[in-house]
Amino acid sequence: MTKEHADFWFDPRCPFAWITSRWILEVEQVRDIDVRWHVMSLAYLNREKDVSEDYRRGLEKSWGPVRVVAAAEQKYGPEALLPLYTALGTRIHVGKQEVSRSLVEAALEDADLAVELADAMEDESWDEAIIASHHEGMDAVGDDVGTPTIHFNGTAFFGPVITKAPRGEEAGQLWDACVTLAAYPEFFELKRTRTGDLDFS
Repeated sequence: MTKEHADFWFDPRCPFAWITSRWILEVEQVRDIDVRWHVMSLAYLNREKDVSEDYRRGLEKSWGPVRVVAAAEQKYGPEALLPLYTALGTRIHVGKQEVSRSLVEAALEDADLAVELADAMEDESWDEAIIASHHEGMDAVGDDVGTPTIHFNGTAFFGPVITKAPRGEEAGQLWDACVTLAAYPEFFELKRTRTGDLDFS
């Protein structure tokens, strides 16, 4: 049986990507899949969109963690992405901590990566690599989407957007459904208004 693949694009500050990422880690326990992690930027995605000033200021704060993730990938390879993403996301989404250098340094320590990588937070030279990775993931899925963006066996979709990560076989069933839809070339969208609060448990 051919192993299935998921290419997952994330910005560490996106709560929707965080919950979906925890789901796909659960899928790895019940399905034979290969997950590859990639960085994207919410700030870059929304650079020309009409958003509130408060949201815009929040987006500017997202550059720091994204740059550190890019620097870690260059220094250690793609295998560094998931541990660092998990360490960052646990603090940002579960711990509700404000993004700061101290948060990033603690996440780097948890991921057994060089704390000095936190210097990348203010280093715009990383933006070119981030933007290239961003386009690799987002161009394939089209305009007016965000994260999570996943390429299911090479077919790109925004989503699934979920408010709580399913566990065990339920996680596997959701994966099976996504793969089935992705395999149908004429399928594009299935959507409803989100009503539930986000559950990071």
